[in-house]
Amino acid sequence: MDTEQLKQRLEELRREINFHNYRYHVLDDPIISDYEYDRLLDELRHIETEHPEWITPDSPTQRAGAPPADRFTKVDHPAPILSLSNAYDTEGLQAWLERIGKLDDRVWNVDFVIEPKLDGLTVVLHYRDGLFTQGATRGNGEVGEDITANLRTVRALPLRIPVQPDVVKTPAHLVVRGEVFMFIEDFEDLNRRLEEAGEKPYLNPRNTAAGSLRQLDPTLTAARPLTLLTYDIVDGDSPLPQTHLDTLDYLQALGFPVVERMDCKTLEEIHSAYSTWLQRRSRLSYEADGIVIKINDKSLSDELGIVGKDPRGAIAFKFPAQEVTTRLIGIGVNVGRTGVLTPFAMFEPVEIGGVIVKQATLHNFDFITEKDIRVGDRVLVKRAGDVIPYVIGPVESARTGDEQPYKPPEYCPACGEPVEHFEGEVAWYCVNSACPEQLIRNVEHFVSRGAMDIVGLGIKIVEQFVEVGLVKDFADLYGLKKKDLLNLEGFADKKAMNILDSINDSKRRPLSRLIIALGIRGVGEVVAADLAKIYTDLEALSKTTVQELQEIEGIGPNIAEAIVDWFSRPTNLNLLMKLRKAGVWPRMDAQAEADLTPQTLVGLTFVVTGTLPVFTREGVKEYIESHGGKVSSSVSSKTSFLVLGSDPGSKYARARQLEIPVLDEGGLRRLAE
Repeated sequence: MDTEQLKQRLEELRREINFHNYRYHVLDDPIISDYEYDRLLDELRHIETEHPEWITPDSPTQRAGAPPADRFTKVDHPAPILSLSNAYDTEGLQAWLERIGKLDDRVWNVDFVIEPKLDGLTVVLHYRDGLFTQGATRGNGEVGEDITANLRTVRALPLRIPVQPDVVKTPAHLVVRGEVFMFIEDFEDLNRRLEEAGEKPYLNPRNTAAGSLRQLDPTLTAARPLTLLTYDIVDGDSPLPQTHLDTLDYLQALGFPVVERMDCKTLEEIHSAYSTWLQRRSRLSYEADGIVIKINDKSLSDELGIVGKDPRGAIAFKFPAQEVTTRLIGIGVNVGRTGVLTPFAMFEPVEIGGVIVKQATLHNFDFITEKDIRVGDRVLVKRAGDVIPYVIGPVESARTGDEQPYKPPEYCPACGEPVEHFEGEVAWYCVNSACPEQLIRNVEHFVSRGAMDIVGLGIKIVEQFVEVGLVKDFADLYGLKKKDLLNLEGFADKKAMNILDSINDSKRRPLSRLIIALGIRGVGEVVAADLAKIYTDLEALSKTTVQELQEIEGIGPNIAEAIVDWFSRPTNLNLLMKLRKAGVWPRMDAQAEADLTPQTLVGLTFVVTGTLPVFTREGVKEYIESHGGKVSSSVSSKTSFLVLGSDPGSKYARARQLEIPVLDEGGLRRLAE
């Protein structure tokens, strides 16, 4: 930039920072994250450092905060309530040490204290003869707002000190600095209660804590789960502790809740402490956006003085940002392997947690509606650790009126078929069995043991068939030729013939297995068996109605609608035509199917315990009964066999006691054959 452009940028930054100061400190309604604000302030500081002659008294760099709100009584602080300068990397931390080391070389041989940088609202607490007499916000660092009545509702705040009079002498005058915040669990519980009551949830704990403390009605503050940690003494009667660690110990002895701390002696130990806190970050019970590094020797720290609004004897070493705001430019839709449509946000690129991201999950379409997220919104985006970024919600106060409400798609973005959604369910589905986004999963299900049981067709081979274009739907399996397979990597003559034989054998599977293989949502072994007993083939099933299906025990309205909807889709009907042409068209009435099933288990009673490799609990019951056997829920002397799976219950011990023969799933199949 030339000089004129740099001056214009300077004024632009000052206006923007002043605006965000007002929203943050006065309205308690910020529209950008702390990380973004810090970046703006750092850019302004850099320009003013290069051109100190441009610094003016009203520059945001020359004051400690924002004006207090008019609705509260003003409180003069007994000493400036300063903020901290920030370091974002090792180089920034080294630069801070070198700066203060030039002022006083004792810096290179001092102890440092490390604390978490709490993400809450700074408060200043006044005590007279041990009684809490006044509490204020930080305000502009010189003057704050009187929020005494609200602070009295914070249960972690001692109303009288010392809490244990015999431990330490009562100070005549003491002013303590701390942070009011919410534990993450309490914040999430509060939001759950608000949602259950039909009210709008809050975006984050920090803004919620700040807004709660600055209510004109203390009963509203009392209803919020606020807590407190303290970390410094602003003023008090002498003698006061001369080190920061002693200060924290003294506050703790008086009965104040104090921050965690650890001491370090070298830059390497500080780096190690930073890494430790960064690893712990996702497991903390409260939100912290970095660590604070303080010189332990308070007299040396005071002698180093301040620069602008920041004390030289301390610095905040910030974690990579987890929450930022950015502009939502669009909403896309992914189609999962099970047909579920999932929306995702597309936004202006932004750095979160040290990574530039352009997209984030929006969970589901109900989430978009409940949060009233609109295209064009400024949205708050979070990324914790390695977790996929997700949108927390819109910053409604930043709206211009140009934002557009979003409606879920009526057609699948992958195949163009109409999507399916039932009232009362969260998910929206594409039920086209030939949808390219679901193809691998659908074919994998079709060939699985519980469906058409095509031996040798595992997921890797299914993926191979789909990737080379041999299979565009599961009906294409029956058109495969030997020469098609021999052209694929890993296939020789024997392997190709084995798979083709397995595919051909699957044509003899009963109707119930083919119904399972279609992958109709909600139709498993039990429902498929019930359908096969009533409908002679897939053509008969395709002509049924929702009303007819609901007359079948165990089939509710959603499953009935899913069945009818599946058979109404032209692409699915085309699949049925291909299956019929290939000879995959089992047709039988209930008696014919029973006649074909060998009644090898007649007169035998079985009890099942544990988890079986393939059969579900209902599936194994159906299998035994279809072969003439009976299934009992308890082991007795009349039990013929115990069918044993993994993690069995007390039935296994009872069977051993009665010396009941035990079968695994394979043994049961062999007995039935």
